[in-house]
Amino acid sequence: MMNWSLNPRVQYAAKQMWQGGVVAYPTEAVWGLGCNPFNEDAVMALLDMKQRPVNKGLILLAADISQFEPFIYHLNDIQRQRIKKTWPGPVTWLVPNNGIAPKWITGDYTGVALRVTDHPVAAGLSRAFGAPIVSTSCNTQGRPPARTGFDVHRYFGDELDAITSGAVGKRANPSEIRDLMTGEVVRAG
Repeated sequence: MMNWSLNPRVQYAAKQMWQGGVVAYPTEAVWGLGCNPFNEDAVMALLDMKQRPVNKGLILLAADISQFEPFIYHLNDIQRQRIKKTWPGPVTWLVPNNGIAPKWITGDYTGVALRVTDHPVAAGLSRAFGAPIVSTSCNTQGRPPARTGFDVHRYFGDELDAITSGAVGKRANPSEIRDLMTGEVVRAG
């Protein structure tokens, strides 16, 4: 199995994110846009590209649960087991924000949306970056998400700082979103 974190285009994209860039990469169902979640200017640039308001919040994506430890250290064993049963995979959990996630990530919400991906390129990008990354669909608000590299170029072309190699997974729908505290499905997957 290929180690995508060593792919030159993935490494270049990770470097661009550390320098404040916005990149595109494939996920389980669609191409995603990503950046450094702790770089407010990068997040604002991404939101501007998407024409998405900051109050809607963003998902953070990681290669493995250990990358989320600062965001979940306050969870009890039952809550941790609940999320571990679905990770890695296409389930995003809304977890109470313990103050680590900045307002430009959480938007108007008291929680932060976290997902450990099982897509090899997306996981490789997070590993190469060395931390969780922003994950939002590669499209402008109201348009269908990009499912091919051609769509990525058509939507954003030269606005992106990097586009990784790879292709989207076989899932038809974006990740399911569940509220950890209530168990409620906020968005069907």
